[in-house]
Amino acid sequence: MANSNLVEAQKAKNDEFYTQYADIEKEISAYLEFAPDVFRGKTVLLPCDDPEWSNFTKYFAQNFERFGLKKLISTSYAVESKKYKSGYQPTLFETSDPQFDNIKTVRNGKIFTLSNDKTGDHKVNVDDLEWHYLEGDGDFRSDEIKRLRDESDIIITNPPFSLFREFLAWIVEVEKQFVIIGSLSAITYKEIFPLIKENKMWMGNGFHAGNAYFSSPSANEYAEGIYNPETGLVKFRNVCWFTNLDHGRRHQPLPLMTMADNLKYSKHKEIKGKKSYDKYENYDAIEVPFTDAIPSDYDGVMGVPVSFLDKYNPDQFEILGSNRGVDQDPNNIYGRGSYINGKEVFKRLFIKHKRKVK
Repeated sequence: MANSNLVEAQKAKNDEFYTQYADIEKEISAYLEFAPDVFRGKTVLLPCDDPEWSNFTKYFAQNFERFGLKKLISTSYAVESKKYKSGYQPTLFETSDPQFDNIKTVRNGKIFTLSNDKTGDHKVNVDDLEWHYLEGDGDFRSDEIKRLRDESDIIITNPPFSLFREFLAWIVEVEKQFVIIGSLSAITYKEIFPLIKENKMWMGNGFHAGNAYFSSPSANEYAEGIYNPETGLVKFRNVCWFTNLDHGRRHQPLPLMTMADNLKYSKHKEIKGKKSYDKYENYDAIEVPFTDAIPSDYDGVMGVPVSFLDKYNPDQFEILGSNRGVDQDPNNIYGRGSYINGKEVFKRLFIKHKRKVK
């Protein structure tokens, strides 16, 4: 149900989802634990957000000095350009400012910047944010926001779900570092899978227990169980962080049993008690339907679920291809489909163990 609602959000372009502060803190902490100076001296851009409501802006502004940031830039998308416009009221923060404009408040995006102490309290934090209206509506594809992208070192945001492919391409074309949120299904996109295969992008640290909660102006349109009227949040399970910043969990070896032990002791009925793993009909590879059932002592090719990427350690495994189409499989081996006993097996990645040369 959560996944289907995410798909509907993408189709309807219900793209305004605000990330929880605790989720941002948990994710960013993983990169800092691995490399404490990862943000030091860097300009961080937070596009596709509303700086007045964004927890991304609040989090990085409050931690500006601790992270050693050089500059923080946050931009918003104009109200008139959004799908949901009703009920908009500018904040007191904006209306009390001499630069407030009744027309620009709905037609133009805003930009908030933070780089030094403006209040004179010898601290650089959220109180030192400066803002003004953008020339345009704040669309990330505009020349105005592209210039900010080019100025930045790291891009962090929850981009529009319906524009995820385009947004990632927008980052990749200038080879920036990034931490962004997207649908797990995005890993099978033909524009994205090659980045994962070539180790240019990977899964982030992840949401707690795989559950992502967002606030949204359209939250109450979702079904019971997805929308919680008490918290005002919607819940998606098929959402994850994508990044090219390193973190420690990515290098944790996946503990595995031997093939013999899996066949004897596996908790999965599809494995336990069988004489051997199933083999694909159209190429030399075995089917491993569960990540924890990957045999530690098998040196051949294995077909594993897409969810394997959440446990993928590039020091332990090599990704060879995908059966999601020939455009994801440059050697034209796995992309033609995967068949066992005449039935097609969907959504598989093909991997091998990396063995150290003695």
